[in-house]
Amino acid sequence: MHTEKPKIHFTDNDLISPTNPITVNLIGAGGTGSKVLTALMEMNHSLMALGHAGLSVCLWDDDRITAANIGRQRFAESEKGLYKSVALINRVNRFSGTNWKAQTLKFEKDSLTRYAEEMRAVIYISCVDSVQSRFEIADILRGLHSNQRYYRDSPKYWLDFGNSQYTGQVILSTIGEIRQPDSKKYQTVANLPFITEEYGELLKQSETSDTTPSCSLAEALEKQDLFINASLTQMGCSLLWGLFRNGMTPYRGFFLNLKDFRSQPVLVD
Repeated sequence: MHTEKPKIHFTDNDLISPTNPITVNLIGAGGTGSKVLTALMEMNHSLMALGHAGLSVCLWDDDRITAANIGRQRFAESEKGLYKSVALINRVNRFSGTNWKAQTLKFEKDSLTRYAEEMRAVIYISCVDSVQSRFEIADILRGLHSNQRYYRDSPKYWLDFGNSQYTGQVILSTIGEIRQPDSKKYQTVANLPFITEEYGELLKQSETSDTTPSCSLAEALEKQDLFINASLTQMGCSLLWGLFRNGMTPYRGFFLNLKDFRSQPVLVD
């Protein structure tokens, strides 16, 4: 009797035993991004305790902190008016002794000419609030992948976080194909498609027409429930942590509905 082998994606070997810290570009420092940064700080400390080289993170965001950000995001009253990326990175560096970087500009095509080297990383994590931004990030990553001139910091993975008021999703993609080992037990999968390729139409349909900033926390909570960002962060970063710790994954993401506490995993295919 022929049994189909389970599908698995094996982590790129350079993430498992690197010589230098793994470079990460975190795009967006809002409700999800500010919490993902904290998770990356915890992950970095844990990896280093296990003998790994750890992470080197650059946070991209051109927004400044307003009163509406305080409470739902990782900001204090005394930080109003500061750039989100600078406030968060300074805090993490003081807390954990890292030398992570902040960029006070958008991660967009207009920045490629001047900041091409800074925009290059091994892992990209996007926590943006518009579908257009996701499609632009996808175009940038394709360009960086096709124009590789050296091996170090070659783009490998893209982890995208997205949500509405009560629901959200996290999807892991490879940037190009990741070389897979031979396996008798598993059917290995080298390419995980971009969210914009696999769910592009769904993203466009879900795009809200209201993109104006909130003026208060109460108004912000009408758009995004208090704990949707934190829930996505913990589950999504657990997926990333599994890539490092297990060296493989049968999952490439999930859909979450916090209103009725349902989660649906997305299998590697």
